[in-house]
Amino acid sequence: MSKLYFIADLHLSADTVQEYRRFADWLPSLQSGDRLYILGDFLEVWVGDDDLDDPFARQLTALLHHTAARGVSLFLQHGNRDFLLGERFAQAAGLTLLPDPCYLPSEQLLLSHGDQLCLDDHDYQRFRAEVRQPQWQQAFLARPLSERKAFARQLREQSEAQKRSKPLPIMDVSDGAVQDWLTCWPDATLIHGHTHRPARHDYLTPTGQRQRWVLPDWHAERWGFLQWQHHQLQEHYTPRLTTP
Repeated sequence: MSKLYFIADLHLSADTVQEYRRFADWLPSLQSGDRLYILGDFLEVWVGDDDLDDPFARQLTALLHHTAARGVSLFLQHGNRDFLLGERFAQAAGLTLLPDPCYLPSEQLLLSHGDQLCLDDHDYQRFRAEVRQPQWQQAFLARPLSERKAFARQLREQSEAQKRSKPLPIMDVSDGAVQDWLTCWPDATLIHGHTHRPARHDYLTPTGQRQRWVLPDWHAERWGFLQWQHHQLQEHYTPRLTTP
């Protein structure tokens, strides 16, 4: 019986050698018929599909394409770091881009990167609204590749500085936003990444008990995935999940 796997926040780049090797070593454990869902921030940064000739991009897309050729179905949602991944990348990697959120009716699973749920981070939500506009993306992609990469480096530095100054609760998901989604999809279990706070949260809704699973990022000794089999989710996190 095929299995479903869910990962997020690998933040892969030419500099993340350990994380890339872990991912490459893990992929062969997936079998033909399995499905892998990558829920955003797969890459540390992506400034446009015209960067596919970059050596690391060629290496990564070849790895993914080989996995897809073995019969593993690959799906990817955009994150806040790689929202410019486009159809050229998807074709080179042999994967399918998904909307966010994305509901899987057969499994009653609701998938998201998770950044849309962080409504208390008003500065980020304003930035997100701007850069997700087609006009902004068209103008940005028209700039030289080197200029886009320099701009992305500047944004990362600003983001890290802002994280150090923001209270932690502001950068977490809003319970109100989660409740709204669970009302819209009343039979769903929510799975997301983005916050780097792996946990399982329980909610009591008008239609019954629901769960929100947060995926871990892949960094140093912390990594992991969720597996769906026999209508159940099972976490495979290192270190193991601690439920609040």
